[in-house]
Amino acid sequence: MTGGNMVFEKIRKNDREEYLAMEHDFYHSPAVLHPIPDENHERTFNVLMEDSPYAVCYMFRSDDKKEVYGFALLALTYSNEAGGIVVWLEEIYVKPEHRCKGITGEFFKFIEKEYADAARIRLETEPDNERAVRLYERNGFTKLGYSQMYKDN
Repeated sequence: MTGGNMVFEKIRKNDREEYLAMEHDFYHSPAVLHPIPDENHERTFNVLMEDSPYAVCYMFRSDDKKEVYGFALLALTYSNEAGGIVVWLEEIYVKPEHRCKGITGEFFKFIEKEYADAARIRLETEPDNERAVRLYERNGFTKLGYSQMYKDN
């Protein structure tokens, strides 16, 4: 699938090194609260290669597919509240040299078409990341008002 002068396509086996490098950069940036172990990125890549029904990764590529601009990791789940499938945009990463070029906005349009049957598209952001919040709001996202909690198993 294309978005302007780029292509959004599912991750491939030969994307491993590039994907892992971008994951590392993402988790060592102000966009996240803290880094996570590199083993998690490896595990996620392996799950993606197994064609899991719960996780999907799209690589953002140039039209000629020679350059990678970034990626998005999605998690698919069901929500009674939303009344159907929810597409969680778990991670969106654009390499620094390709930021502010409309890539994320084009990806949002792509996702809305690709998952037109989903009840909701959801994401989260670091509260202090005002730039990301403005980007998401410009693209139609609204704040939920939930305080998220978790318990590792």
